[in-house]
Amino acid sequence: MPLARAVGDHSIKEHHLTSKADTSLEGEKAVVLTFDDGPSRYVGSFLDVLNEERVPAMFFWQSRLLHHKRPWKRTIAEGHTIGTHTHRHPNLAQLKADQQKKEIETSKREMERILGQPIRHFRPPFGQYNEDTVHIAAAMQLDVVLWDVPSYDWELKKDPDKIISNVVDNVENGSIILLHELEQTLYVLPQLIKELKRVGFSFRTL
Repeated sequence: MPLARAVGDHSIKEHHLTSKADTSLEGEKAVVLTFDDGPSRYVGSFLDVLNEERVPAMFFWQSRLLHHKRPWKRTIAEGHTIGTHTHRHPNLAQLKADQQKKEIETSKREMERILGQPIRHFRPPFGQYNEDTVHIAAAMQLDVVLWDVPSYDWELKKDPDKIISNVVDNVENGSIILLHELEQTLYVLPQLIKELKRVGFSFRTL
């Protein structure tokens, strides 16, 4: 999975994009944990860890995976934020504007119907987007949330401890951390949170 990057010219309005949290008015160091590609069969276990550690997080879900067996009510009740990750997880930068709009619009509509609350945040799959993506998201009143610290957890099934060092060695105040609802990520999540707390970080959502 490539890092988040803009595809196209640089006329995209930066205020529509977020890759770090604004912590300028806060007196403590804070980071944002984000989890992509759910809701997976592991989401309940992720919630268990977050609840135990008293940490809020952001989940970017594909609407095609959101069904009644996934604990979305619990996710909301425990104070986490749910955003859209499109309907089918395509590379939006490779789609025409009308195709992008359909993907994002379908996902937002279906998620709002099921969750019963507005969707405010959107993460493009693979972090790939272009000017059309940003304009479409802005028209739908969606904030595009990227990241500045990739964990590379999707590459580390056989070496999950490296997920921790990838994050802790690169994190800064306001960092948005890219994680996924994967088995290896779940395995290291308690230790990752403890390490971030140890070096002085608290946790927030956008």
